[in-house]
Amino acid sequence: MPSPYRAIFAAPGTRSFSVAGFIGRMPLSMMGIGIVTMISQVTGRYGLAGALSAALAMSAAVLGPQISRLVDRYGQRRVLRPATLFSLSAAAGLLLCVKFGAPDWTLFVFTACVGTVPSLGAMTRARWADIYQGEAQRLHTAYSWESIVDEVCFIFGPILSIGLSTTWFPEAGPLLAGVFLAIGVFWLTAQRATEPAPHPREAHSGGSALRSPGLQVLALAFVATGAIFGSVDVVTVAFAEEQGHKSAASLVLAVYALGSGVAGAVFGLLRVKGQPSVRWLVGVCAMAVSMIPLLLAGNLPLLAVALFVAGLSIAPTMVTTMALVEAHVPRTKLTEGMTWTGTGLAVGVALGSSAAGWVVDASGAEAAYVVPVVSGALAVAVALLGHRRLRTPAPTREGQLEQVDDAAAAVGEHRDGQQHVA
Repeated sequence: MPSPYRAIFAAPGTRSFSVAGFIGRMPLSMMGIGIVTMISQVTGRYGLAGALSAALAMSAAVLGPQISRLVDRYGQRRVLRPATLFSLSAAAGLLLCVKFGAPDWTLFVFTACVGTVPSLGAMTRARWADIYQGEAQRLHTAYSWESIVDEVCFIFGPILSIGLSTTWFPEAGPLLAGVFLAIGVFWLTAQRATEPAPHPREAHSGGSALRSPGLQVLALAFVATGAIFGSVDVVTVAFAEEQGHKSAASLVLAVYALGSGVAGAVFGLLRVKGQPSVRWLVGVCAMAVSMIPLLLAGNLPLLAVALFVAGLSIAPTMVTTMALVEAHVPRTKLTEGMTWTGTGLAVGVALGSSAAGWVVDASGAEAAYVVPVVSGALAVAVALLGHRRLRTPAPTREGQLEQVDDAAAAVGEHRDGQQHVA
C-alpha cells in the first residue's frame, strides 16, 4: 500500500472499522440491482423491477438523513442496530412475497421499509473526520480510500447479486445483501473506541444540515448524478439480456466501478491544489460527457470500454464532494450532511432506474441509454447554476465553528479578568 494510505491506518482501530464498513456497504450495490434481477427473473417485467428499485431508493432517501441525524445526536451504536434489524425484517418479508407470488402492492410496502438501511459510508467517513480533524491532507487520503472501498463494493456487489440470482435462485442476491448488512453494522457498532461522540440536543439548533446553501447545491446535483447511475444499471442489465448474455451484465458494471476505483486510488496519492468547487464542477462535467459514447456502443465489449472510461471521473468527484460537505456543514451535523449527498444520489437512482425501466419496455435497451445522457446534462446545469454557493465555505462550517467558539471564550475570559482587576 502506498505510504499516504499506510499513514492514515496508523491510528488505532482504523483498519477494523474500515473492513466492517466495507462489508456493511456491499448491500449498497447489491440490493437495488438484486431486486431488478429477481423481479425480471420471476415476472419478466422490467417496468415493475425498475419501480421497485426506485421505491427502495426513495425510501432510503427519505429515511437515511433522519437516521443519520439521530446518529449525530445519540451515537452510532444506539441508532444503527435497531434500524438495521427493522430493515432486515422488511427484506425478509419482500423475499417471501416474491417467493409466494404476493400482489404487487405488498412488494412496494416491504421494499419501502427496507429503506431504513443505514448509510455505512457516512458512518465510516464521520469516524475518519473525527480522527483526522484539522489534517486536510490525511483527510483527503482517507476520503479517497473510502471512495476506493465504495467502488470495490460496486465491482463485486453486482457480480455476486446478479450471478447468484441468475444461476442459483432469484432471491439469492438480495438475501446475501442482507447477510452482509447484518455483519457489517454489528461489527462496526461494536467498535466503540473510534465512534464519534454524540452531540447533545442543544448543539443541533438551527434545524437540518440541509439549510446550508452549499449542501443544497451538492444534494440537488447528486439527484441528477444518481439518475446516471440508476439508469446505467437497469439499461445495462436489459442490454446484456438483449445480447443473449444477461449474466455478463455484472461484469460490465464491474468494469464501470473499476474505472472509478482506479481513478480514486490515484487521486488519493495527489496533493490537490486550487479550489475544491472548481474541481467538483470539472468532475460533474466530465461525468456528463462520458455518457455520450454509451449511445454508440453496439455490443458488450465496446460498452465495457465506454463504461470504464466513464468511471474515471466518478471517484475524484465524490472525494471532492465530501471535502465540500465538510466545508459547508457544522461538525455537530456532519454525519447528516454526508448522508444528504447520499440521499440525493438515492433519489436520482430512483428516478433514473424507473425512467430507464419504462424506456426499455417501450423502446428497447439500446435506445434507453439516452436516459443517462439527459441526466448528465441536468447535473451540469445544476452545477453551473449553483457553483457560486460552493466557492466560499459557510460561516459555521466544520472547524470554523470551533474556532469561533474558542475565540469567544478567550475574549470572555479576558473581559472577566479586566473586571476582576477593576
